[in-house]
Amino acid sequence: MAEPITDIHRPAFTEEQQTEMKLNNLKKQFADNEEGLNKILDIIEELNDIGALEAADAMLHAKENIAKIVLEQVSREPVTNLLNTVIGAAGAVMNADPEQTKALIESAMAGINEGHQFVQTDKKVRMFDLMKTLRDPDINRAIGFGIHFLKGMGKQLKE
Repeated sequence: MAEPITDIHRPAFTEEQQTEMKLNNLKKQFADNEEGLNKILDIIEELNDIGALEAADAMLHAKENIAKIVLEQVSREPVTNLLNTVIGAAGAVMNADPEQTKALIESAMAGINEGHQFVQTDKKVRMFDLMKTLRDPDINRAIGFGIHFLKGMGKQLKE
């Protein structure tokens, strides 16, 4: 009977052999991906022609100065106010019911379209027209929504 294998001998490559193997792998990859590499080289050539590579190199050398300028600009009060506003608005939107938000946005867009159509005409709105429109269920619904919207907003502002 044969003896069990207890040692696995892996071939030890010299550093020169490892380098040669890596170069052969790179040659194979270049050969297999010639079209893609040509495109990349074309892109790099275009970037060099328009000066983008030179600009990127300059930015890398000046990265500390650029970072300092960016931090100074971001820490300005208008920018921090904007960021706080965006964060607050994002929090409010996350708390909103998606169906209600969708309905509200669709309603607003429909209102904008109706308003745009009216503006295209030369009609004038008279006092009697305003009184008549209160009987229109769509207008009455929108006015009621606006009144209750303002009431809810006022309650929240009080808190």
